[in-house]
Amino acid sequence: MNDVILHHYPQSPVSEKVRIGLGIKSLDWLSVEIPRLPPKPDLMPLTGGYRRTPVMQIGADVYCDSQCILRELERRFPEPSLCPEGAAGMVWGVGRWIDGALFDHSVGLVLGAAADSLPADFARDRGRLYLGPDHDLKRVQADLPHIVAQIRGQLGWIEQRLETGRRFILGERPGLPDALAYHLVWFLRGRWAGGPAFLSQFPALEAWEQRVAEIGHGRSTPLSAAAALDIARAAEPQTPESEDPLDPQGLAPGRAVRVRPEGDGGDPEVEGVVRLVDRERIAVLREDPRAGRLCVHFPRVGYRVTPA
Repeated sequence: MNDVILHHYPQSPVSEKVRIGLGIKSLDWLSVEIPRLPPKPDLMPLTGGYRRTPVMQIGADVYCDSQCILRELERRFPEPSLCPEGAAGMVWGVGRWIDGALFDHSVGLVLGAAADSLPADFARDRGRLYLGPDHDLKRVQADLPHIVAQIRGQLGWIEQRLETGRRFILGERPGLPDALAYHLVWFLRGRWAGGPAFLSQFPALEAWEQRVAEIGHGRSTPLSAAAALDIARAAEPQTPESEDPLDPQGLAPGRAVRVRPEGDGGDPEVEGVVRLVDRERIAVLREDPRAGRLCVHFPRVGYRVTPA
């Protein structure tokens, strides 16, 4: 079965990035709503422990991290491209900025501004995940003017780009930078009380925001988590074995490894046997009693791979 299945929840900003990507490509997809907080008992059998949102499943191939998901969507469904206007390569560099510094500041702002009202379990989980083991939301709250100044300057760069009359960041057609930037504007507007007033100083950005929102999410159909597991168990991974003789870590098919996001967010490691490795991605085979034989895919950039 080759249907795109997205495991996500409506409030997830990173999922919104992928949903806009699905909209740009006007795809049909199946929607599995997952819990906002661990444990995620019907997702862990697919990922081997990866707990972040979203996750994409196509049969018995599972794609973790929005970077990996969007690359695979571009590979499988090349038109319309996420890299229009000859922007291949450059868009991923823009992604590292938006998913790095701008994302970190935006998460800090939303968590810090809501520090007095967040549910305790949510505050503990997201604080640990995004701010580290020694996080202190009160300290972040005290630093909000600095954080807002950082976001303001970075959104100003996008405003300058759009003030030139472009409909979208790259030109007349939407692409990956639009999905990337939109998910944080969407997050700030919807999850920070000061968001609408703050964003009003960027008129070109607000007009662009409306154009991106009108793209939509493609066409989704609800699917139960149990049905997604049945689909995985009935399928076999379709990822071909592939090696990279120039891999700096000497990774090759058949090698046992552990994979986790970089940083100290408390993420569990996913264990498996390398099936595919190249500059951009690594895919590992693993077995699960509920989901069967799976191939779990991760980006190389932003992830640490450790030989087991």
